[in-house]
Amino acid sequence: MSRALPKYNKRRVGLAGGAAAVALTGAVIAGTALAGESSEGGGADARTLAGPGTVSCPDVASQLPAIPASAQAEVDRNLALLDQQITEANKRLVDTVGQGGPNFVQNAILGPLEDKRVATVNRIATAIGRTADRPAGLDSLAACSLDAQGDPAAPGQEETGGTETSAPPAGDVGGDAGAGQDGDASGVGTISCPDVAPQLPAIPASAQAEVDRNLALLDKQITEANKRLVDTVGQGGPNFVQNAILGPLEDKRVATVNRIATAIGRTADRPAGLDSLAACTLTK
Repeated sequence: MSRALPKYNKRRVGLAGGAAAVALTGAVIAGTALAGESSEGGGADARTLAGPGTVSCPDVASQLPAIPASAQAEVDRNLALLDQQITEANKRLVDTVGQGGPNFVQNAILGPLEDKRVATVNRIATAIGRTADRPAGLDSLAACSLDAQGDPAAPGQEETGGTETSAPPAGDVGGDAGAGQDGDASGVGTISCPDVAPQLPAIPASAQAEVDRNLALLDKQITEANKRLVDTVGQGGPNFVQNAILGPLEDKRVATVNRIATAIGRTADRPAGLDSLAACTLTK
């Protein structure tokens, strides 16, 4: 609605109008910058246009069967760890805004998070399975997605790169014997991992195929990790190899050796301590 101006001096009105225009322009700029924030400001849902979004994962606790009393503490500890992993992934989202290319979030955050969750839900299943039926299918709850409410597809916001954590491949990355077969092509060194096969007890015939399949997976993982070493030369900061290759590799190996132990444990004594063989090192 138009409003008549008071009959002030014409020159003074002109100056005031100019100042008002400047103020209005500033308000428009400020309003644009703050678009997407809640009116309360600083609330839990406040988000700028460039917000990185949040990580969304399936709820594991609600999918568990009755938990034996003997497993309750271990299950609770691992459920808390799942929450901690999501919190850390969300912090990583914020800390790495603008890093990498189009696949950065998947490769550097969601992929490693899924590996950690696979290992964690396997520990939950193992704890329950010691005194009750082992729950099946928990691995299907491991994958998470990005609830992108900000500007998730901004160029340069996702893909390999980043100062400390960057893109491990989306598939399995880990390894075992044969760790150096492709890794030293560019003088970057090779990944060296403890050999799991010699540490296994006698393998029941009913478990042999599954054990062999997971031992082969360990070898495949190491080949891919060594390729990753070559493909990412010069990327990231001083902790890149540990955070983007060796760390995710250990998580994958934990999940794999747990599957081996579970396969054997169905019809024989479950081998203990295989997790100690999961960590790998970089050999120059």
